[in-house]
Amino acid sequence: MVGYEETVVPAAENALLAGHDMIFLGERGQGKSRLIRALVELLDEEIPVIEGSDVNDDPLKPISKFGRERLAECGDSTPIAWISREQRYGEKLATPDVTMADLIGEIDPIKVAEGHYLADETTIHFGLIPRTNRGIFCINELPDLAEKVQVGLFNVLEERDLQVKGFKVRLPLDILIVASANPEDYTRRGRIITPLKDRYQAQIRTHYPTSRSLEIQVMEQESCALGGSGVDVEVPTFVKELIAELTLQARQSPDVSATSGVSVRATIANYETLIAAAERRALRLGEKAAVPRISDLGALLTPTAGKIELEYGGSDKGETVVVEELLQRAVKLVFDECFELEELAPVVESFGSGWKVEVGNEMSSADYLSGLDQIEGLRAAVEKLGGTRTPDHVASTIEFILEGLHLSNQLNKDLQGRRVLYR
Repeated sequence: MVGYEETVVPAAENALLAGHDMIFLGERGQGKSRLIRALVELLDEEIPVIEGSDVNDDPLKPISKFGRERLAECGDSTPIAWISREQRYGEKLATPDVTMADLIGEIDPIKVAEGHYLADETTIHFGLIPRTNRGIFCINELPDLAEKVQVGLFNVLEERDLQVKGFKVRLPLDILIVASANPEDYTRRGRIITPLKDRYQAQIRTHYPTSRSLEIQVMEQESCALGGSGVDVEVPTFVKELIAELTLQARQSPDVSATSGVSVRATIANYETLIAAAERRALRLGEKAAVPRISDLGALLTPTAGKIELEYGGSDKGETVVVEELLQRAVKLVFDECFELEELAPVVESFGSGWKVEVGNEMSSADYLSGLDQIEGLRAAVEKLGGTRTPDHVASTIEFILEGLHLSNQLNKDLQGRRVLYR
């Protein structure tokens, strides 16, 4: 987990040491489920259980009628099975149709038909929670549970036992109950009943990466689009920064709903999409390397629009317009960090004397080399960003410089079909 070392991780460690059930509150794409699943690594690699037990009975201290009877019957010869830490983790996505039978248990009509009495504990088919005894159980999106099911969790969370129908069943469960929820659902919409909130002793707030560098670290860690087409993929540092900055700008934008959030998945998807656009060009043109360019950013309009929700406060902007503005802001911010306008004065003067440059996402990288030494100051600017290693890097860096100058009101930009003319 990236970026939680000083915030979420210490809070989770405190809760575990205190023996508290936890609920992780955070917007989508903040790694809540991954963090919960990582808790499994804290369990013993394997533990012994009474063979055939539905609730993972401890051979030395069984809690179910089946386990007690088996131990009384077999004594030291009681059959033992070993279960791994992965088998001691249970998870359920809370939806309105989840029932008490799913989580806690229900009378099994087949066992009744076989001759078991209704008053017999062995007629119960245990649900997911008791079957995860001596382990960790996670309920994702807790507020989406029906209220009567939320009530059914009271005993499990507080007294650590369960009730099924009218049975006097007491199973002292040894279990950690963890949940996840969106803060909006948890605290504002009234979709979780107050007594259940009170029973979660630890509420831990997750958050998005707090800096661009952390966003890039997550993006690089989680992406899976590098080098799958036989083409060498290289992504310049400034491209990574503007992709991460696009997401950061979206989270700060008044046009984007802050309550819904902008997931880190948006950054990852944009990174993979931009690489795919560069690979597509390289394959079509027969080039050996794929380096994303500014002209490839058009490929991000659709995936980004699909991962944000607009804040409709009287604005008539569409998703595409909002994403285009966010892209421009991201490019401008990264450009200003890379260059002072005074450094690029010779380049601007060259355009003032009549130079025009046409770029496009379907142009060969070699086409960009012709003006590199003819436009004064351009080579020096490209070299500053380390973009002279290959023609592909030259093309990517030139587009970044030209777009940055345009957004700084130093160059004009005309759209000509699928190409762009800077003048």
